[in-house]
Amino acid sequence: MVVAYFLLPLDHLGPQRPVLSWVLFAVLLTVVAVLLLRQIRHVLLDRPDSRPGVVISLLIVLSVHVFSATYYALAKQPGEFSGLHTRIDALYFTVVTLATVGYGDITPRGQASRVVTVLQITYSFVFLTAAATALTTRMRDMVVRRPERGRLR
Repeated sequence: MVVAYFLLPLDHLGPQRPVLSWVLFAVLLTVVAVLLLRQIRHVLLDRPDSRPGVVISLLIVLSVHVFSATYYALAKQPGEFSGLHTRIDALYFTVVTLATVGYGDITPRGQASRVVTVLQITYSFVFLTAAATALTTRMRDMVVRRPERGRLR
């Protein structure tokens, strides 16, 4: 996924193709959210055939890259960001925002970049927190069940 992020032709998005950029962002984010909700449902229903540890982790990484690619494309528009020039900068800003650290070296200046940043924060609170909670609940349940199985034998 990281390799794809650096190889994708993101320079063709942004101000050159704003409609395509926004549609792609909305579709990808919606697909990731739906897949996360599906995995959360599998955990809540305790489906033994699901692999939420792998899938949820990949979806979280994918959501980070979707936001990062969006920031990179937005940064092509003059006045949207201060300090964001490369894909590494975009990935760094995404992770710093996700971790709620906010160093201040990269700042959203334009209205579009601020909207996407608010969306990322909201998305993280709702979807990523729910997914991480479901995943840790599943892991805890698996650890608790192992000793019980050993006692039954």
